[in-house]
Amino acid sequence: MNLYHLRYFVTLAHLEHYTKAAELLSITQPSLSHAISSLENELGVKLFEKEGRNVVLTKCGRAFLEDVEQSLSILDSSVNKLQMTGSGEGQIDIAVLRTLSTQLVPGLVRNYIKEHPKQNIDFRFHNSTGLTPDMIEGLKSRKYDIAFCSKMENEPSIEFVPVARQELVLIVPNGHPLCTRDEIDLADTLPYPHIGFSRRSGLRPIIDKLFKECKGHPQYVYEVEEDQAVAGLVSAGFGIAVVPHMALLSYMPVQIIRIANPTWERIFYMCSLKDVYQAPAINDFKAFVKRHAVV
Repeated sequence: MNLYHLRYFVTLAHLEHYTKAAELLSITQPSLSHAISSLENELGVKLFEKEGRNVVLTKCGRAFLEDVEQSLSILDSSVNKLQMTGSGEGQIDIAVLRTLSTQLVPGLVRNYIKEHPKQNIDFRFHNSTGLTPDMIEGLKSRKYDIAFCSKMENEPSIEFVPVARQELVLIVPNGHPLCTRDEIDLADTLPYPHIGFSRRSGLRPIIDKLFKECKGHPQYVYEVEEDQAVAGLVSAGFGIAVVPHMALLSYMPVQIIRIANPTWERIFYMCSLKDVYQAPAINDFKAFVKRHAVV
């Protein structure tokens, strides 16, 4: 049994005439007859029976036709998708930190689409947990093609390309004793309760290091995983926090205070697996991002 024989079978099933089917398939009638006989011998059942000058499907043939047509449809669809992918189209799965999902990454994708208006690329965005470690694992399991997140140490299989910078700031709720300050030393924040990032967050070790330079450790009343959740607790008056300077803060009832000492900039990276095959569309988009990185 081979693919051609299955396609011959489908054509004959619809035309119900050997001569017409052979002409449509551009083969001889004996070749078509041999192919159908080979199928029937291999399956052990008759697929067609004569009806005057025509042939019609047997009960077994009708059941087989339904399955073969479904299988060929799936196969043809898959082949078409892969051919599109090989020609620079297809699907790109991108994992992205939520703090990058409002401006940076959508902006890059929008500009890429503008530059490639004739390419049919389906960008799919994922941020199920919003945590860098989960995104890196997603890359390794081939769930994602690209991730925009923080850098992780001891990940030799991952390529980290810096694409953007973001400074850390202090946010306090409106009416807080520190809300009149334009800038602050982190040591001056230690007397106040803090909202912190969980230890799974890529930001936690960075912020811990900054406070270590101040020779102190903040009192965390809550520890959560995401930037927006931290900011939400601050806006509700539960404490103050060191967070990335993200656009969302401008729309929340918090005061943004520049950290004068110690200073730190958070760098975001485009991450992907090293030394693995990736479709042309993915490589093309990665090259575009590298050209337009703002770091």
